Amino acid sequence: MSVERILWEEDATGLAGLVRRGELSAIELTEAAIARAEATRPEINATAEPLYEAARTRAKSIDRSLPLAGVPFAIKDLGIAIKGVPSHGGSRIPAWVPDFNSVMTERYLAAGLIPIVTSTSPEHGLRLMTESKAFGVTRNPWNTGHTTGGSSGGSAALVAAGVVPVAHGSDGGGSIRVPSACSGLVGLKTSRGRVPLSPLVSESWYGMVVDHAVTRSVRDCALLLDLTHGPDALAPYAARPPKGSFAAAAARDPGKLTLAVYRKSPLGLPISAETLKALDIAVALAREGGHSVEDIDLPFIGRDFFADFCTTVASAVAGSLRGEALRVGRSVTGDIERATRVLGRLGEMISAGETYAGLQRLHATSRQLITETARYDAVLMPVIAHPPLACGAMDPKGADELIENLLDKLHLTALLRIKPLFGQLMDKSLWFTHWPAIHNVSGQPSIALPVHVTDAGLPLGIQAAGRPGDEERLLSLAAQMEKISGWLTRRAPLMVPSQ
Repeated sequence: MSVERILWEEDATGLAGLVRRGELSAIELTEAAIARAEATRPEINATAEPLYEAARTRAKSIDRSLPLAGVPFAIKDLGIAIKGVPSHGGSRIPAWVPDFNSVMTERYLAAGLIPIVTSTSPEHGLRLMTESKAFGVTRNPWNTGHTTGGSSGGSAALVAAGVVPVAHGSDGGGSIRVPSACSGLVGLKTSRGRVPLSPLVSESWYGMVVDHAVTRSVRDCALLLDLTHGPDALAPYAARPPKGSFAAAAARDPGKLTLAVYRKSPLGLPISAETLKALDIAVALAREGGHSVEDIDLPFIGRDFFADFCTTVASAVAGSLRGEALRVGRSVTGDIERATRVLGRLGEMISAGETYAGLQRLHATSRQLITETARYDAVLMPVIAHPPLACGAMDPKGADELIENLLDKLHLTALLRIKPLFGQLMDKSLWFTHWPAIHNVSGQPSIALPVHVTDAGLPLGIQAAGRPGDEERLLSLAAQMEKISGWLTRRAPLMVPSQ
């Protein structure tokens, strides 16, 4: 079997085992991954910065005893520092070149991973489709006319295309789970404080952003978390320690669990029949595993909750743009995309008092959510309301584009104080992804699972959200569902390697 075929078929745990036993070399794997990255690049457009020479150098001297020795890897081009590698954040703002590694970068390297590229992101991670003026459109390996989602869409595209078996991602409003749901992958949004973002930042978006990965398998998701979790000296807080290893949790039977399923749109927006079918498949898998599942409602999670989320993010974006202007020594208004400008101006318009009050409302709702779902080991719910969208489907058109242009060119951001207009723009931003931000606000872990492929051949995943700090139970449930379903063997049809 060719090395490319092995790379395409195996997960990271399997590849590391081959390297450890000397059946495959890290150099062979690295060269195969680089070749596949280049071959698929015109089709999926998922690379921000190639790291090929550094990868080759690292592969030549890798310690084969490391847990993920020689495994090709991608690191998202957003919110993480790699010494000497330009960081663009999906933007046309002049790149920043760090002279240090983030803690997570150091932990990835210590695990034996070999970064071969940085992966594309929408500008500042603000869209849940990976499309930007700086890098263009990232495409789904299952069907290149469709999106991989965002904002970790470049990472998801590379994993789904068989370039790498696992890739770094970050999630501030669904940005790991949405690409996983669109690309047939496993994607865990970790508990708040599970992994550090330091020394780049102490927290991002008021603690709503977390880092982890998109993976082919649940066991890879668990093993990588074992190798990267835990605070460092600069972390301001930490999630409660696990009772054992995450890998052990993924390997054991979960026992009989009490699960809930939430089927409604918290925004009151349409949900496709395919999404509801995917949710039904997840419920059926859970029941086949011996678990009880009951329907619940979450009436306190509604439009006001998401309005507070959106305005809080806007204030964070405004602050980030101030920081970028300070870094480059001039205004960055002309560098950024229209939607980012409008969002940043909205953030500047919101007072500190309004931001604080909105955060307090979000925290109060989070406490209610955690309390009222505490009796359940996990809650199943959708990630995306429709199958993966056609590329460009989220671009404003017609009247929507006219409104955004007026808001931008005439500086009419104050009109967003009009609740119906704000609600209209919120719906346009979130009509594809009604649910993921809930757990960014609450800080709970949630894992996207690739339960379904539509008749049109597009993946459609759902998520299971757990109690704060309880990734172990989620991973155990996810691994059982993976085993029952057989989804682990599914692969995107793009450029299938020969035997």
